[in-house]
Formats: sequence, structure tokens, C-alpha cells
Amino acid sequence: MGKYDRLGEFLKSQRTREVPMSFAEIERVIGDKLPPNSPQYPAWWSNNPTNNVMTKVWLAAGFRTEQVDTKARKVVFRRIEQKLPEAHLSRAKKGGRHPLFGALKGLIHVPPGVDLTEPADPEWGKVYE
Repeated sequence: MGKYDRLGEFLKSQRTREVPMSFAEIERVIGDKLPPNSPQYPAWWSNNPTNNVMTKVWLAAGFRTEQVDTKARKVVFRRIEQKLPEAHLSRAKKGGRHPLFGALKGLIHVPPGVDLTEPADPEWGKVYE
């Protein structure tokens, strides 16, 4: 088990979208101190998977860091929205419709009298001599 694996397990066990933690709480979870320079450099807390070992752990647990405050020594881990697995992206057997069909229904309102076939730019298509 790696030094930061406990943090990954801790994050996976959380049921909330956001997990605010102080750097001291992170150290209690991992059972060790953070690297000496990590708390003072916001870049150490970036979500770049090539950044460091701990970054890979929180990303693998399904979280990303936000609201990193190095002065207050706090960070918020936010759950990453999961993409649908490939099996869910295939057409549904009933009706042949994609499972996301209608997902945006009700989000767009077109006022009466608007012709969606007309160009948005009234000058479009005019020929000037």
C-alpha cells in the first residue's frame, strides 16, 4: 500500500459531492506528513495526473481538487462526474433510442413567431455589387 492510498480509500467512502479538508486532516488520514513544500505551492495541488503520486490517488478515487487555499492550509475535493460506460452509449433495445434521447428537453424555449429556419444574421446571403 502506497503512502497516499488511504486518502483514496477515504475519498471513495465519502457520499457527498464535496469533501473539504485541512492539510492536517489529510495528514491524519494518510498517517504521515505531507511533503515539506507541498502545502505552500498551489501547483502541487493541481489536477494534472503527471503532477505527483497523491494527485493520481485522488483522481483515481473520482475526485479533483478545488478551492486550494495554501495560506489557510485547506482544499476541497470535488467528485468528478462519471461518464456513461460504453455499454450505456449503445442504442437501447426497446424503441432503438439512445438512452440520452430527450436529456435536454425543456432546457430551450423558442418564443412564438421565431422562425428557426431563417438566418440569424439578416445580412447573410445578400449579394452586394
